[in-house]
Amino acid sequence: MPIDTSIFKAYDVRGLYGSQIDGDTAEQIGRAFVRVLAGMAGKPAAELRIGLGRDMRLTAPELAARYGAGMMTEGAHVLDAGQVGTEMLYYLVGSQDLDGGLMCTASHNPKAYTGAKLVRRGALALSGDEGINDIRDLVVAGLGDVPGGTPAGTSEEVDVAEGFRAAALRFIDPAKVKPLKVVVDGGNGMAGPMVGPILESLGLDLVETYWTPDGNFPDHEPNPLLPENREFIIRKVREEGADLGIAWDGDADRCFFFDDTGRFIDGDFLTALLAESLLAKSPGETILYDARASRAVADTVERAGGTAEINRVGHAFFKGRMRREGSMFGGEVSGHYYFRDFYCADSGTIPALLILELVSERGVTLSELLEPYRSTYFISGEINSEVDDAPAKIAEIEARYADGTITHVDGVSVDYDDWHFNVRSSNTEPLLRLCLESLVSAEDMERRRDEVLGLIRA
Repeated sequence: MPIDTSIFKAYDVRGLYGSQIDGDTAEQIGRAFVRVLAGMAGKPAAELRIGLGRDMRLTAPELAARYGAGMMTEGAHVLDAGQVGTEMLYYLVGSQDLDGGLMCTASHNPKAYTGAKLVRRGALALSGDEGINDIRDLVVAGLGDVPGGTPAGTSEEVDVAEGFRAAALRFIDPAKVKPLKVVVDGGNGMAGPMVGPILESLGLDLVETYWTPDGNFPDHEPNPLLPENREFIIRKVREEGADLGIAWDGDADRCFFFDDTGRFIDGDFLTALLAESLLAKSPGETILYDARASRAVADTVERAGGTAEINRVGHAFFKGRMRREGSMFGGEVSGHYYFRDFYCADSGTIPALLILELVSERGVTLSELLEPYRSTYFISGEINSEVDDAPAKIAEIEARYADGTITHVDGVSVDYDDWHFNVRSSNTEPLLRLCLESLVSAEDMERRRDEVLGLIRA
């Protein structure tokens, strides 16, 4: 099958099974991954140790085996963790000081998709800027035969579950967690086997839904960012009179929260709560937040005695900066939360534990914890608009709002005393993405949102 170069994305490899990625493609990617890692590590492929994991997708056993075969063809030693959540693969790479890791997953995408998330030593993500495009170029050029004298690689099966669970629980004091009633929605992804045993150990009253991995996704796609995929858990939280609800995406490296009224909690506000919790444990640390975020994050961090630093959107940018600068925590409004003491990797387990601990300690409902944010910071959420010429439109926006403070951490951000917004281009589509916030009222936010959207869509 000819190589479809569109499968090589900004942060991973992803495409339709069969028409874009098949077993042969996977094997070629596995081989190229080894060559790129060998170059990064500065040592022969035969000395590389690489982790391998796969999610619950129906095609994952076949494709993971082919990724592994490609890596062994090049001479690498593969540590196969089997069916795991993505952050368990990150844990394997970090805790065993491996040279890299490959997770066979298409994350939150529909059933027909497959792909791979790729990391190098330290569980640092490859990206289009560093590594993924090199893999693409090798695959497109053709890898040819393995150099003469290269020994065939080997593999071993490893079990990371116990070590991973212990590492996650170190972020909280389990004794502080009260027997809260929690609706959990695994979306038939990897959350059930990954997070389930940890939550059970805390003595929670769990209402488990779609908790068994099933690549057919019989109820809804494993993408809680889409409102239609939230309807079930919102209804269930209300019916059960639960203290909160938590939903995960397919490979379970992101979690999403619903308060005791069933209301969805925006990632900005969740980042603020997590930062406050972590700073109480380790005062004075630096917290990263993305360019789209509410001012709630920086305000909360500063009140808690930390330092808030704005960052470019994308896990490669968060993880790299955290590793360089030692930042304790980073949060993105899209539900990615990164922890220095978890190899700077994103986790869908640790945020769940921290929020359960926080609600238990405060002795108030989650909606009460969120009320000061919701009554002060009025956010639009991310709104997409298709445009013909994104750079020209961004220049037009800068000219129109030249009286504001303009920065370019990611796209363009315009700040005024009582409102601000960010507009950034999509990495893969002809879209501009707007996030806007008012500190005045919901009505003021809507008025300003419509004004900026009118300019973008004109």
